Amino acid sequence: MTVATKVARRPRAYVRVQGPDAEDFLQRMLSNDVSADVCDALLLTPKARVIAPVRVWRRGDGDFLLLTEPELGDVVRSTLLRARFAAKCEIEPEEHSSAVVFGEADGIPNPDYGVPAVEVLDQPVEPTMDDDELEVMRIVAGTPRFGREIDDRVLPAEAGLVERSVSFTKGCFPGQEPIARLHYRGHANRGLRVLTWDGLELPAPDEPVVFEGKEVGRVTSAARDGDRIVALAYVRVEVPTDAALEVGAFKARPLD
Repeated sequence: MTVATKVARRPRAYVRVQGPDAEDFLQRMLSNDVSADVCDALLLTPKARVIAPVRVWRRGDGDFLLLTEPELGDVVRSTLLRARFAAKCEIEPEEHSSAVVFGEADGIPNPDYGVPAVEVLDQPVEPTMDDDELEVMRIVAGTPRFGREIDDRVLPAEAGLVERSVSFTKGCFPGQEPIARLHYRGHANRGLRVLTWDGLELPAPDEPVVFEGKEVGRVTSAARDGDRIVALAYVRVEVPTDAALEVGAFKARPLD
């Protein structure tokens, strides 16, 4: 690893999928093409609800490491084990530590923060950023997070996950049919927007977003950034992108 400009801790859970059938099995289970060195993918229900987002790192032939949120490691492992049947692969947890490095470094590419970054495992690096700073960067970049923007109420298209986490050419996977139907024949009724307003008071979870006196969405994440608040919110697609919105007593505007 070379010199980094900023470093932040990134809590994770890790699941190893290893064996002669590992690639074929993951191709059938995940939403993206795992033949790439690194890809983002989704583990989905048949109705296309997100069980877990994962970053797939192909370490070698038949050797994959899935990086997911700390609370989802057991969920990912148990879901894959139930579907393994006769596939010849091991599905086991691994223990690592992750850090996000901004600047010049070797590691797993991480597009979550809007600027070039990599994720490094088990490196003796000292954080120079705290969790709040990293959260501001995630929100400003418009990156959804499980438990906030991603839950069982949300379709992948609404969270902007299809473009980065779904392949329509690699073959079938659970949830493919409803995702493809919406992608080719319809559109999501709401989408994520990055909003900001002046002040220091954070909104309540699921605080309504109002346009012309009508509730048109909800806030999912918010953080203080100096003397302003930055937030992610689901807003109905028919609301103009430059509309003046209300979040509680505050006038929210799109973040440039």
